[in-house]
Amino acid sequence: MTLAYWCVLIAIFLPYLGTATAKFLGPGYGPRANQDPRAFLSTLEGWRKRANNAQLNGFEVTPAFAAAVIIAHQAGGAEQGLLDQLAVAFIVSRVLYFICYLAGWGPVRSLVWFAGMGLIAALFVVPA
Repeated sequence: MTLAYWCVLIAIFLPYLGTATAKFLGPGYGPRANQDPRAFLSTLEGWRKRANNAQLNGFEVTPAFAAAVIIAHQAGGAEQGLLDQLAVAFIVSRVLYFICYLAGWGPVRSLVWFAGMGLIAALFVVPA
């Protein structure tokens, strides 16, 4: 299995970092909140709300990244090392995105998001 494929697995689980941060790094989450975790998450504010928002964005972007990696492999024409580098760079961009979201750095977060989307586009373009 290629490094790029392993990055897809990492991307699938990465949003749960936001989930765990939102739920467990502050007061209020327990057995009662676990009965309806979405309702609990909707009550959060500040950095915990931003952690949940980062989680949601992670779930939105992961299918596009997975498709890009799979299509890049199937299309051929690109050096595997380059595909791996693009995939690792995407994972790094998602970690930076999460940090920026937690810190409340909206403009920087948006730049990091655009960089990540550019990496997805590159995975489609490079094999062409």
